[in-house]
Amino acid sequence: MSIELVTVEVAYATPEKQLILTVQVPQGTTVAQCIERSGIEQHFTDIDLNQQKVGIWNKAAKLDAAPRDGDRIEIYRPLIADPKAVRKRRAERAKQEGRADKVTGGRPDTQRNQRSKE
Repeated sequence: MSIELVTVEVAYATPEKQLILTVQVPQGTTVAQCIERSGIEQHFTDIDLNQQKVGIWNKAAKLDAAPRDGDRIEIYRPLIADPKAVRKRRAERAKQEGRADKVTGGRPDTQRNQRSKE
C-alpha cells in the first residue's frame, strides 16, 4: 500500500522579495502543514499564520483545508490601508477638484451641460 503524494506550491511575497517553493506532501495534508513543510517561514520571519490570511489560487482558504495536486497556496500580507477608505478619499478629492459630480459622484457630463445651454 503506497501513500499518494500531491505536489503543491507555497508562495509569499514582500515588496523586496518573492518566493515560491514546491513541496510534495501526502494527500490530505492541510494547508498549514504544507506551509510548515515548505520551510517558507525560515525565509520570511514576518509570517504569522495566526494573523495573516491564506488562499489557494487567489481564493481564500482555511488552514485546515486540504489542497489538491498542483494547487498554489498563497500567504497574504496584511493590508496597509483600508481599500474602502482610500476609494472614499479619492472620490472626495475628485469632487473638490471638479472631476466628479458633487451630487452623484460620477463624472460630470460637460457635453450634456453644454447642449442644454444652447
